[in-house]
Amino acid sequence: MDYAAALDYLLGFTDWRRPVVHRPEAIHNLPRMRCLLDLLDGPDARFRAVVVAGTKGKGSSAAILAACLRAGGWRTGLYSQPHLHDYCERIRVDGQPIAAEALVAGVEHLQAAVPRLEERCPELGQPSTYDLGTALALLHFAARGVDYAVLEVGLGGRFDTVNAVTPLVSVITSLSIDHTAVLGVTIEQIAAEKAGIIKPGVPVVAQPQTPPAWAVLARTAAERGAPLHRAGDAVRVRPAARQPDPLGGRQAVAVEVAAGFPRPGAPARAFAAELPLLGQFQLTNAATALTALLLLDPAGGRWDDATLARGLASARWPGRLEIVRRAPLTIVDGAHNADSAAQLRRALAGLFPGRPLVLVLGTSVDKDIPGIVRELAPTAARVIVTMSSHPRSAPLDRLRREVARYGVPVAEAPTVGAALDLATAEAPPGALVCATGSLFLVADAREHFGLGEQALAV
Repeated sequence: MDYAAALDYLLGFTDWRRPVVHRPEAIHNLPRMRCLLDLLDGPDARFRAVVVAGTKGKGSSAAILAACLRAGGWRTGLYSQPHLHDYCERIRVDGQPIAAEALVAGVEHLQAAVPRLEERCPELGQPSTYDLGTALALLHFAARGVDYAVLEVGLGGRFDTVNAVTPLVSVITSLSIDHTAVLGVTIEQIAAEKAGIIKPGVPVVAQPQTPPAWAVLARTAAERGAPLHRAGDAVRVRPAARQPDPLGGRQAVAVEVAAGFPRPGAPARAFAAELPLLGQFQLTNAATALTALLLLDPAGGRWDDATLARGLASARWPGRLEIVRRAPLTIVDGAHNADSAAQLRRALAGLFPGRPLVLVLGTSVDKDIPGIVRELAPTAARVIVTMSSHPRSAPLDRLRREVARYGVPVAEAPTVGAALDLATAEAPPGALVCATGSLFLVADAREHFGLGEQALAV
């Protein structure tokens, strides 16, 4: 089996995440995954884990946490999705993606286990593509002897395959309306699905939420006896008084850890650091990661200020407020719902005030296109709508109609590369070009600028 054949095998199974989670098949997800992991000799029992769910910020929070664990000397796995450029990016050990040869070996191992799964647990149905991808990651982490694995939930939480793993700490990042066909149409329904990762007695770190979402998380944590910590309470990450030029792609931060956290009698502490991720929202993600990190090791043996600062400074997460070109200044960002689009708008205004915005916009067809356009189009001098190479891209005419409602000049380009070339040609002096709307568009944009390989190691 070669790499292409291994991917064909993985992708040849059904993805049960697409239908609504309440269909009968969803009930089988976790028992089926548990049965598969048991057949593989329980790879998840060979390391300690953190599970991260959320609508926004989960990838960044997971990447920051993994970077800090590495800075403390722990061998660390990171499982995330979707990938930007290559499937191997989803499974990393100490920042390096799984090698193609290791992926092939893992898939061959799974290929032998699948018939045994169907024999032992026929009532649970065939595994999904996502089941197998998660099992592949856990197998790789066990084989490489990781101390910790940071596991990002793919979708929702309650029925997500990652939820078959019992972590030492659970993390829930910012919740907003997204994937409504799968998770529900209200913030309470979405919060209930995300809260499904809360395990009895396992500490939870949750980012600040709307009152209805927080009420769901708090009630679930109380019912399960899980200590709930609000990110930003015990560990605060604020912008430093003096900031570097944002064109350097980093921000200076001041970190404060409250007295008595993470253990009674712990002294208050404060230190300065740099975070190579732009945007105010990344400060919340950093506070989330640091809170979870300190809960993993309450004795604090490895977490002196210098180590934490080194971990923050080493965090990487491409495609999020990432500067990919200086002239004209061009940024890519994976904002894919109305709330993340609003955060992007505020971040651009704060970081690069006064620059005329040329917006390159392409979304997936199942997203809140009116909401995304409402947040971004009115601030733009010009919008160029486009389609990524992903088959779920929204059609140009639908995007153009939404943008036209705001009276902003709008053009079309058939590909992301063509849209960026048009933006370059038409950008006024001092303009900011921002390509956004989905991570699929971000991937195409990065490849247009020859940056695909730079996403592999984080």
